Amino acid sequence: MLVAAAVCPHPPLIVPEVAGEAAPELDGLREACVSAVRSLAATRPDALITVGGAGAGATRSYGPDAAGSLAPWGADVRVGDGTPVLPLSLTLGRWLLDRAGAGLPASHEAVASDAPPEACARLGETLAGRGERVALLVMGDGSARLTVKSPGYLHPDAAAYDEALARALAGVDVRALAALDPGEAAELWVAGRAAFQVLAGAAGGDAVPGLAGELLYDEAPYGVGYLVARWLPR
Repeated sequence: MLVAAAVCPHPPLIVPEVAGEAAPELDGLREACVSAVRSLAATRPDALITVGGAGAGATRSYGPDAAGSLAPWGADVRVGDGTPVLPLSLTLGRWLLDRAGAGLPASHEAVASDAPPEACARLGETLAGRGERVALLVMGDGSARLTVKSPGYLHPDAAAYDEALARALAGVDVRALAALDPGEAAELWVAGRAAFQVLAGAAGGDAVPGLAGELLYDEAPYGVGYLVARWLPR
């Protein structure tokens, strides 16, 4: 059963070694993410699991000790030992767990960017069934088309999409997350769509009266929607 969740974005620049002194505007984001992860771990779940997007067709499970690297993003920052295998989202998820002192997760779950909603829901249901008290750290960005300087340039529907996403995360609106359209998400460059729908599946596809939502961060410093939220027991 899902008893808590945290949602964080995964920009490489959140890591100080990657950003250097070039991204002080992300200090607040980093602090919000660490706060969300610490509050997630404080619920003492039977299983804490990270969930994050990966490439098309790349849904798979990694063990708790799986390693990741930020070398492709310009810094020799590693999490774990051995050959780096984690995608960016899960690499940063493990980095946040380390920074928050939350320990290793039960597993790292990569969900393909093109996974259909039904597959995401099934994965969420499976993860929620892995213990009596399951917590998820869900890594996902909002739209990357919010401004003319965004990676995907400005899209007229991007701002409204991210506003609705923020409301859903703040309000524990599971139905809204489950209803996200993969085609629209792809059009708006929403990297977190599949991971958000895994969260919806874990919550049971309906409202979760035992959880209260809180939005800790909602900004787009580089034209990409970065949202930090937590769902904790009331």
